[in-house]
Amino acid sequence: MEMERQPHVLLLPFPAQGHINPMLTLAQLLCHCGIHVSFLNTEINHRLLTTQRQALSARFPTLHFDSISDGLPSDDDQPRTVAFNLQGIVASLRSKTAPLLRQLLISLIGKKNDVDEDSRSAAAAAARLPPLGCVITDGIMCFAIDAAEEVGIPVIALRTTSACSFWCYSCIPNLIQQAQLPFGDEDMDRIVSSVPGMEGLLRRRDLPSFCRIPTDHPVVQFFIEETKAITRASALILNTFDDLESSILSHIAPRFSKIYTIGPLHALLKSRIGDDDLSSSSAAASLLQEDRRCITWLDSQRLGSVIFVSFGSLVKLTRVELLEFWHGLVSSGTPFLWVIRSDVLWSDEGAHTGHVIPAELEMGTKKGGL
Repeated sequence: MEMERQPHVLLLPFPAQGHINPMLTLAQLLCHCGIHVSFLNTEINHRLLTTQRQALSARFPTLHFDSISDGLPSDDDQPRTVAFNLQGIVASLRSKTAPLLRQLLISLIGKKNDVDEDSRSAAAAAARLPPLGCVITDGIMCFAIDAAEEVGIPVIALRTTSACSFWCYSCIPNLIQQAQLPFGDEDMDRIVSSVPGMEGLLRRRDLPSFCRIPTDHPVVQFFIEETKAITRASALILNTFDDLESSILSHIAPRFSKIYTIGPLHALLKSRIGDDDLSSSSAAASLLQEDRRCITWLDSQRLGSVIFVSFGSLVKLTRVELLEFWHGLVSSGTPFLWVIRSDVLWSDEGAHTGHVIPAELEMGTKKGGL
């Protein structure tokens, strides 16, 4: 009976680095409050996070990790290139992962008689947890809303972007209707006037890159569909706070029953568990192998003197773009630390040949950068 009274939530992130990290931070916050959390990654990301999973499970006993197939073949243990196979990943998640999720939810809420043979192991694991009471899904994984509704449990959606960004996505249909999209690559500083609350501020270049492609493109339609579907969630969590984006939140609020503005999530977690515990809990879970040889070099630099450069886990650059950034950093004369993925270049420019270090910049980098 005691187990049945304990709250249990399932968290489902979109399988990309920038979506996993804030969802994992939220998971730690919930566990810190004594809530049981089942964190559901795709199978490949589950394997890639083995070390972090072990550290987090030791730090938070109520944090449980599970995996689900994304329906795609897996030839190696490399993160999916989400930005360049978004259509394939989304199609597979909707067709292959969605029915598996429904079966998992059934097992976690205790309806074991309705579970198929492939989910027996999940049902056995569920027996060690309180019955599931809620799902928190990524805001672009709204098939989870359908699955949760079918089994009768509420769903809360988490959008990992700012309120301003989410509001821009919400206004895409209106921009299309007013023939403001698509706009190609011309006149990128033109003001976009049809996003309420951002008149006079928003430029074309500030909108998502898919606003430059035909509006019937599957990627455009995907974001329109997900942004519409998210309004069916019982509540919306935004990684922001009221004082920062109050004017935009007032436009979003009428579309949802409840909005929780609990960000910045990383700062909230830091305030709850402290710096030392935050470091030991591996709050940021990287899908890529981290090179920590830079730490010694960083420790030798003057406090606050180093420029940190990172384009994240998805961006691709041309060789010309990479060289332009590099020349700027070297010419600045300021120490810099630049995180460069091995696949940062487009494939036809040597993306699979490893790190590209131009000879004309190598000396400047050795003098003041890493």
